[in-house]
Amino acid sequence: MTNRIPALSREQLKRDWPLLAVLALLFLLGAYFYPKLPERVPSHWNIHGEVDGYSSRFFGAFGLPLFALGLYILMLWMPSLDPKKTNYPRFSGAYDIIRWATIGIMALTHGMVLMAGMGIKIDAGKVIQPAVSLMLILIGNQMGRFKHNYFVGIKTPWTLANEEVWRKTHRMAGPIWVVGGLMSLLATWLPPPYNFGVMMAVVVVLSVIPMVYSYRLFKEMAADD
Repeated sequence: MTNRIPALSREQLKRDWPLLAVLALLFLLGAYFYPKLPERVPSHWNIHGEVDGYSSRFFGAFGLPLFALGLYILMLWMPSLDPKKTNYPRFSGAYDIIRWATIGIMALTHGMVLMAGMGIKIDAGKVIQPAVSLMLILIGNQMGRFKHNYFVGIKTPWTLANEEVWRKTHRMAGPIWVVGGLMSLLATWLPPPYNFGVMMAVVVVLSVIPMVYSYRLFKEMAADD
């Protein structure tokens, strides 16, 4: 038996050439800066925007590109592994936005690590928080298009058990995610650690509200039956 890429994946690879170019650029940048980086490269910032973690030169140059490549491959193959694989073509545009946004944040973070490694002072909160906030807005804007699946979207026991609960939960949650993303984006300009605190509070609210809503909706629909 030979391992062959499914036709859908081959077509996806052709459409993904700009995304593949971004991934290649990450590796090229890593190779270029590798000899210039110090032995210990800043790789983590605390809620005050201060460096509190370091990685090796190799990880600083190639760790995030390798992780981004792994995520790309995983997101490319997940639909073929999903029992609901036939639903993915019905929201392929929304799924592509998620893939692009995920790799985009990885690329931005990689650039930030390289700059920090070269001695350039980075305000991590002013870089990562807007990126995460924009991703929340993008996902929220597309959430109502997500079809029933096991990998993408709000996956509670109740949305996975009932397609109608899935549909209504995602339609309800989409606007909330957009508003939450906007609040997190505006909070970027608050002084630390308040900017980070607002973003984390938004993330918690965006997680809890759909979970509670899907539970209550599922119970109501079960009672009606």
